[in-house]
Amino acid sequence: MEHSHEDSSSNYKKNSLTLWGAVSMGTGVMIGAGIFALTGQVAELAREWFPLAFLVAAIVAGFSSYSYVKMANAWPSAGGIAMFLQKAYGKSTMTGACALLMYFSMVINESLVARTFGTYSLQLFDASKESWLVPALGVGVLVFAFFVNILSNKVIQTFSFFMAFIKIGGLAILAAGGLYASGFNFESISVVPKETTFSGFLGAVALGILAYKGFTTITNSGGEIEKPHKNVGRSIIISLIICVVLYLLVSLAVGANLSIEEIVKAKDYSLAQASRPAFGEYGLWFTVGFAIIATVSGVIASVFAVSRMLAMLTDMKLVPHSHFGMPGSVQKHTLVYTIVIAMLLTVFFDLGRIASLGAIFYIIMDIAIHWGVLRHLRKEVGANAAILITAIILDVIVLGAFLWVKWQSDMLVIWVSLIGIVLIFAGERIFIHQQQNESN
Repeated sequence: MEHSHEDSSSNYKKNSLTLWGAVSMGTGVMIGAGIFALTGQVAELAREWFPLAFLVAAIVAGFSSYSYVKMANAWPSAGGIAMFLQKAYGKSTMTGACALLMYFSMVINESLVARTFGTYSLQLFDASKESWLVPALGVGVLVFAFFVNILSNKVIQTFSFFMAFIKIGGLAILAAGGLYASGFNFESISVVPKETTFSGFLGAVALGILAYKGFTTITNSGGEIEKPHKNVGRSIIISLIICVVLYLLVSLAVGANLSIEEIVKAKDYSLAQASRPAFGEYGLWFTVGFAIIATVSGVIASVFAVSRMLAMLTDMKLVPHSHFGMPGSVQKHTLVYTIVIAMLLTVFFDLGRIASLGAIFYIIMDIAIHWGVLRHLRKEVGANAAILITAIILDVIVLGAFLWVKWQSDMLVIWVSLIGIVLIFAGERIFIHQQQNESN
């Protein structure tokens, strides 16, 4: 079937996202994944220091955001990170492979949030977290996200903006109520921890970084944001500030109402569990309902950005593309691919392993971004070398500690990550080589 040029292009709409629309999209992804999916996972590693792990992760994310803000101010693009990598490394295997690492980390994030939706939803019915309904509900929310993303940018922006206000307000109420009900008695938080190890704490920071990586969603929609040279950077900074305040308040509230053992036991739905002593059964309904809103809107915002990133990679001829007989634009095709991959991950991986894979892929890509700016683009974008070097060092330390923890506790994550990275780089190398041969 022949496709017109119009159908096969990515068809980005400039000025279709406002500053606050971009902020709501960024916070939508971060809140959906971060606080609901990761609080228990972070507490399991950091133990009594899990609120501090979220704060340190925010500091690392702040250093990381520097490169993205500098690049986005210079070259705002709907392809975001893919375009940044090409500026640094040219049309190369490094560009394509690292962009795909980012793509897969974002798809992994979608499956993480989708399973969180299923896990929290089942708390209303006292169903087992091992129930087949968890992945089934996750797949259902991904299907819903697909149909919402077929609609216009304006509809998605309005939906994300409205949901962001609900999530921020709901989290604030949950945190304030939990802290008040506990009498500000922080049972599971200690300045001098009994069980926390340094490697475990850094491993928790690695997972905590996933709670903030939603800011990259904004860079991937850079070409569609009004006044992008200013508003991309502003929206990233605003989103990070909003989320770090909320995460600290909520993690303190969880720590005030549950012991570490209780948090770890309910690690996939710790916020729902923490609401019981603070608010009773009504609090459980409130928290679960709020979690459903947060995760659904988070998936929708993430799918919006990641499908556009893959479309940009296709336009840049850095990845192969096939219509598979589907009508419509490349964006619609990449939306289908994204949803299908997220569904498979949702069905076959649990929350802990999904989060671990996402953290490894994302941090490796993040290091590549900083190195590319430092080595090739620092003067062009006016970046400070000391900040870039600090960002790289922080990423390397956190990633190394996380891999050490997983080496001791879950080798499957290490092997799946290694195989995935090798396949991505090898496949991209073969594709780029074929492209070069065809052009000669």
